[in-house]
Amino acid sequence: MLKTLFRYFKPHKKLFIIDMLCALTVAAIDLGFPLVSRYAMYEMLPNKIYGIFFLMMISIGAFYILRSVCYYFMTYLGHIFGVHVEADIRSDLFKHLQELDFEFYDKNRTGKLMSRLTGDLFEITELAHHGPEDLLISVLTITGSLIFMFVIEWRLALIVACLIPIFMLIVMNRRKNMARASKEVKLKMASINSEIESSISGMKTSKAFANEKLERNRFKEANDVFVYAKEGFYKAMGSFNAGQEFFMGIMPCVVIGVGGWLIMEGKLNYVDLITFSLFVNTFVTPIRKMANFAEVFTNGTAGLGRFCEIMDMKPKVEEKIDAWDLEVTKGEIEIDNVSFAYVENLEVLDKISLRIKAGETLAIVGHSGGGKTTLCQLIPRFYDVTEGAIRIDGTDIRDVKKSSIRKNIGIVQQDVFIFADTIFENIRYGKPNATYEEVIEAAKKAEIYKDIMAMPDGFDTNVGERGTKLSGGQKQRLSIARIFLKNPKILILDEATSALDTITEERIQESFKKLAEGRTTLVIAHRLATVREADRIIVMEQGRIAEEGSHNQLLEKDGEYARLYKTQKLS
Repeated sequence: MLKTLFRYFKPHKKLFIIDMLCALTVAAIDLGFPLVSRYAMYEMLPNKIYGIFFLMMISIGAFYILRSVCYYFMTYLGHIFGVHVEADIRSDLFKHLQELDFEFYDKNRTGKLMSRLTGDLFEITELAHHGPEDLLISVLTITGSLIFMFVIEWRLALIVACLIPIFMLIVMNRRKNMARASKEVKLKMASINSEIESSISGMKTSKAFANEKLERNRFKEANDVFVYAKEGFYKAMGSFNAGQEFFMGIMPCVVIGVGGWLIMEGKLNYVDLITFSLFVNTFVTPIRKMANFAEVFTNGTAGLGRFCEIMDMKPKVEEKIDAWDLEVTKGEIEIDNVSFAYVENLEVLDKISLRIKAGETLAIVGHSGGGKTTLCQLIPRFYDVTEGAIRIDGTDIRDVKKSSIRKNIGIVQQDVFIFADTIFENIRYGKPNATYEEVIEAAKKAEIYKDIMAMPDGFDTNVGERGTKLSGGQKQRLSIARIFLKNPKILILDEATSALDTITEERIQESFKKLAEGRTTLVIAHRLATVREADRIIVMEQGRIAEEGSHNQLLEKDGEYARLYKTQKLS
């Protein structure tokens, strides 16, 4: 994991080097003060060299000003370095999330993924910045202090040296407890983020059902679990800090006690004891930094572990190394003996074979759970077939780049996702480099232009979160305008009008007719009245094609399609 982290240091190595040089300067000044003080007490004060003594003290003051400047740069540039590392990691994580396929998002909630993109990465930033800096200052100061102590009085230094490993063992033991507690907190934080995301997204629904109390109770349960996890973490932190404070309190006591005994034995003088005390005080900052490093390392590696966990995930829908860009010229689709299962041995599609001619409109109907949407999701390669093959213009879609397939396919679904942006930007999402004139033309083709111009700000109208300021029909026509801009060879309409009223549906159907002209079109529908004019209709039952033909042919067969049609007509 640390190797992964250090890889992100390289682009910002100048900032890192400045930070480390400042840390090195701080450690050198901290080590220098006890030595200068000892020299002054041995040479200057006894020999009454007062002028040089005060000049030296002024110099020390100047060095402490330099030390403050170093801390300024360590705080400022160090955090800037950490932010850049965090931004790079977040960028790679987001890019990787884009590469993961539908199956990953079927299993992971948005709130948990948000937690990994925000909270976890902040902990990694703290590790990237404070980790090397605190470790360098601590190691240099403690090591340097011990060397000088051994030079002055090896017996007293040996006692101090023996105390440090004991302290480190305590730190490492407490750190493990903190690591477990920190990981638990992160898991609970991700859960509560998921609850928040779900509750806010469904706020209107909870109000409609007057279920605010139910939502509060659900949120309280998640919140209480988080509090309990935090309690465990702070308990581990309290134990850690208690051990640290005991060590830092007992160290001066041991030095004074043993040093006093050595003075009584005539083996140590007061100046060296004072110098030892100064070195012990010098320990205080690095010991606190070591403690801080242990906490930062614990939290940071927990976040880093979760980052690596996602980065190690590979999409199941993988591209071949030599995959190439598909250029769809006709739009002919061949489904050759295709089977598919989301879960092993539970097939949703069973050996389906189907050829859709270029420019043909194929309607797919049947009861819910028959595999209609699944079949259409296999064509853009959102999932990979379990058996068989799907070909576009004679090319197996597994041989080409996924992006090139999807650029040639336009999908309009029942649940249209509208971004919290202007109408103009929402339409232009179909072709990000489209001109203003192209967007206007697409809006006119989708028959939403008049609606847009009737709005206060026209195309610059902000539609709100998930398009709350638009009606269902307006959202659907806006999505159609996107597809007009995209201009794909293949069109998939997945229950695109099932949530609309009859009058609005009729208006949308006119837009769909325009959109389907010259394109290979697959229409999934429950309302059979909307697919009567399709070139061909297939009826799917339990993952198989039960019937196939035109509207009139299927009525003449008097099979499942005829029963469904008569039932809907009577209703």
